Amino acid sequence: MLVQEFRTEVVPTAERWDLWQDVTSRTHVPNLLRSDDEDDFRATLRLLPLGEAQISLLAFPHLEIVRTQRAIRRFDPEAYQIQCLLEGECGAAQSGREAAVHAGDLVLVDTSLPYEARHIPSPGPVSSVVVTLPRAMLPLPPRAVRRLLAAPVPLSHGMGGVLYRWLTDVAARADEFTEADVPTLASVTTDLLASVLGRCLEAEDTLAPESRRRALHTRIRDFIDQHLTDPSLSPALVAAAHGISVRYLHQLFAEEGETPAAWIRHRRLERCRRDLADPRLQNRSIQSVAARWGFPDPATFSRAFRRAYGMTPRDYRHHT
Repeated sequence: MLVQEFRTEVVPTAERWDLWQDVTSRTHVPNLLRSDDEDDFRATLRLLPLGEAQISLLAFPHLEIVRTQRAIRRFDPEAYQIQCLLEGECGAAQSGREAAVHAGDLVLVDTSLPYEARHIPSPGPVSSVVVTLPRAMLPLPPRAVRRLLAAPVPLSHGMGGVLYRWLTDVAARADEFTEADVPTLASVTTDLLASVLGRCLEAEDTLAPESRRRALHTRIRDFIDQHLTDPSLSPALVAAAHGISVRYLHQLFAEEGETPAAWIRHRRLERCRRDLADPRLQNRSIQSVAARWGFPDPATFSRAFRRAYGMTPRDYRHHT
């Protein structure tokens, strides 16, 4: 298991604040920290290492962070830290810019420059996902990225929404991944970040073609997942929704050894399988489950399900 977990509550109350300062200094970068809750600082950290990069899920009470020139001289990984705020509020300042960051926003800082951050619970603990990666890993011009430092980026729609769901899902499933998953996790995370930040800079053309292609593929998969209940969902509809030809859509999926139609069928079967295994839906007929996810013909659904999972839908529901 790759994930590393830290909880301040494993030590006596009086030692929790010191433990948090030590852990975050080693897992992120050394900074000056202050909190209104230093007497009993209850916090958790889950860390998923991804080679040179990492994704961490943090939860903590009130916390103020100051990165000074002295701390930078002490240790500087020359990295970007990208925080996706899940709960709470944050005030961030760097490179002459100050901003209020709200839940659902992303904010970026550069570890080579001084910065300040003030996290405020509202009312529960602050919760955030933080991606740390070397500046060289992000395929965007550093001078352009500098314009985004301490600037909140909403993740409520479009590629921002894809990135938000990706980061929260990866953080929630961190203990499921193995070493073999690291290259893919790092690549997709970097590509999505580059796409979102590139759009903010109105410079998506600065993305490497491969990064742009992978980001498009991820966006298409997310679109398919959001429209599985639509009976008209087809490769032609997917291509039209993304302004590309059906031929190019097939090329994107061919790189993964798949076809768009096969992927749509696979995702629909997965949703059916999930519903059939859900005890809360045991009174819903198999036919209605299949129809909901795009299989109006029971016989076609039964054959497809059996080919995919080695048993009929009825047998699967019975065994699970």
